Amino acid sequence: MRWSNHLAQLCVCASVLLVPFAAQAASEDDPWESVNRPIYQFNDFVDTYALKPIAQGYDYVTPQFLEDGIHNMFRNVGDVTNLFNNVLQAKPHAAGVDTARILLNTTFGVAGFFDVGTKMGLQRSDEDFGQTLGHWGVGSGPYVMLPLLGPSTLRDAPSKVVDSYTGPYPYINDIPVRNSVFGLNIVDTRASLLSAEKLINGDKYIFIRNAYLQNREFKVKDGHVVDDF
Repeated sequence: MRWSNHLAQLCVCASVLLVPFAAQAASEDDPWESVNRPIYQFNDFVDTYALKPIAQGYDYVTPQFLEDGIHNMFRNVGDVTNLFNNVLQAKPHAAGVDTARILLNTTFGVAGFFDVGTKMGLQRSDEDFGQTLGHWGVGSGPYVMLPLLGPSTLRDAPSKVVDSYTGPYPYINDIPVRNSVFGLNIVDTRASLLSAEKLINGDKYIFIRNAYLQNREFKVKDGHVVDDF
């Protein structure tokens, strides 16, 4: 069973099913806060007592050059998603850069262990299907906290299912290998966020929500965000 894809689908469906039980809007961007907060608290509990300690242990025992190399390899695989969505967004230059990065990093970068593309001036994109929908005018909709998967929106949550098919997991038939790679990816991602936790102030839920929504708007508009005064 391709359980990584089913996990994404299950988490998305769970949030959608919980929506009718949400109370009156707590804010314009977060009308489902009464449901989102308990899901966030569950995620935070899992992170505090399971994921974060594992990530800290991984960060402690893994040499920095090896940790960087593993992170680069996952980013190299992620460039396929970037390429797919840049094509859908009709961005030929960005898609060309993505293609060059994949070819260079996969070959000269030893399966992406070394980020040769960035050193050659080929800057990495950060695109997904949610941004593609936003690029073509689809609104983000209300903020949604997904079980285990974290912050999202009504537009971005189903998009995770589409993006899952541009990743490697649906195409790895060896279950132990697929699960090991998937688990390592989660731990690597969590370890890369350890230093960012120092920036969180006040109500963690609100901080994460606002940071996510602002970051998504910035990405969808390719950095062309105008402040409203």
